[in-house]
Amino acid sequence: MEETRRAYDAALKVCKSLFTLKLQDYGSNWRILRPESLTDQLLIKARRIRTLETTGARQVDEGIEPEFIGLVNYAIMSIIQLEKGWLDAPAAEPEPIEAWYDEVAETARALMIAKNTDYGEAWRDMRISSLTDMVLNRIYRIKQIEDNQGKTKVSEGLDANYLDLINYALFALIRLEVA
Repeated sequence: MEETRRAYDAALKVCKSLFTLKLQDYGSNWRILRPESLTDQLLIKARRIRTLETTGARQVDEGIEPEFIGLVNYAIMSIIQLEKGWLDAPAAEPEPIEAWYDEVAETARALMIAKNTDYGEAWRDMRISSLTDMVLNRIYRIKQIEDNQGKTKVSEGLDANYLDLINYALFALIRLEVA
């Protein structure tokens, strides 16, 4: 489990590094995105991964690793939007975006530790394509919950699905030896 924690933290560090650089380039303009728009961005990234896995052909000079990194970052952004709400225009005053990112990341990490203990690190025996499918499954769950105005009868809510998505994407990054 200690090896998993180190690898998880290293993969998350890669994700946050890119997030921070993009935050410097673009600011927090993403805060205007409604939850459904972020979900659609997640869907685009996951579908591209699946297409690359199934066809092996690509027209854009990026592999699946940057897409998994994007999945982690967009899912964290989605949770921030759920908690803080989306804005009509970019924030006039600086917001503690990186602190919010770290809070969500720590929640995902704690969940990973708990589930990894219960499931005995089963993800290590999964194929990356299965991790991709689990990510897609969570995205379609999120879309359905959004279509139901956030209401569920017996299922977990949006935040739980985003957290699972983050962890599956980080597991894929670990398996791809990104960090």
